[in-house]
Amino acid sequence: MNQASKNLEGRAALVTGAGRGLGRAIATAFGNAGATVAICDIDPVILAQAREAVEASGARCLALQCDVSSSKQVASMFRAIDEAFGTVHILVNNAALVPVQPEDEARRNKHYAYLTTPVPRQSLQFTSQMSDDEWMRYWGVNVHGVFYCTREALKRMEPQRYGRIVNIASIAGISAMSAHSPHYSATKGAVIAFTKAVAAEVAGANIFVNAIAPGGVLTEDFARYLQAAGEEKCNQLWQVIPAGRLGTVEEYASLATYLAGEHYLVGQIISPNGGTVI
Repeated sequence: MNQASKNLEGRAALVTGAGRGLGRAIATAFGNAGATVAICDIDPVILAQAREAVEASGARCLALQCDVSSSKQVASMFRAIDEAFGTVHILVNNAALVPVQPEDEARRNKHYAYLTTPVPRQSLQFTSQMSDDEWMRYWGVNVHGVFYCTREALKRMEPQRYGRIVNIASIAGISAMSAHSPHYSATKGAVIAFTKAVAAEVAGANIFVNAIAPGGVLTEDFARYLQAAGEEKCNQLWQVIPAGRLGTVEEYASLATYLAGEHYLVGQIISPNGGTVI
């Protein structure tokens, strides 16, 4: 990568949930763009692997184990970044619980079949059968975690009158395409509303807050789901994506890198989704 492409040179970035998938890809892309990168995750094994991936780009990387649903752990993490980097210029709120349990896959398969197969109209009975615990678990990471990290980041960004915050939302927050996961959809809708409110609040301090709402990311986890699902279920999914494929982590990471740099976007919800929602 040539020097002209290092648009994040001199910036310190934090990417949450960077142990695998999209988070790791974004952290690595930031390293390639010249940033100094802090990453966090709750799993120390994949966190160490992600650190190696970022350092392979030539960037300095600080890896911190943190559960973002804990405000105390988040505050401690930011203090560690202060000691190592001095401040934070860029925050990517990527950490999230996603519906990948067997019961989630069963609901997803049922929903895709319902969308693509001629069957009588009926209730899919997702919300009515959801437990309190299943509902509440998602809010701690997906919403409270975004707030805790944003609050700490703004304490650094406001005095320096500079910052870029990129929230990773989902197509689930702007459409009914994830009706199979109403708990996940609700939290991502909250992230979108939070993005707009904070963006309007802090733009006057040259802190630009935006969100990416992916419509499907070909992570390792999703690739395993597709492999296990089989051809028929995969074809059902492709029926609702005009592009006929999921977006790659590299495609999403390049957008995050742009939003972390210099631009005129404030409070925008950008949804690369292959035409699923137009």
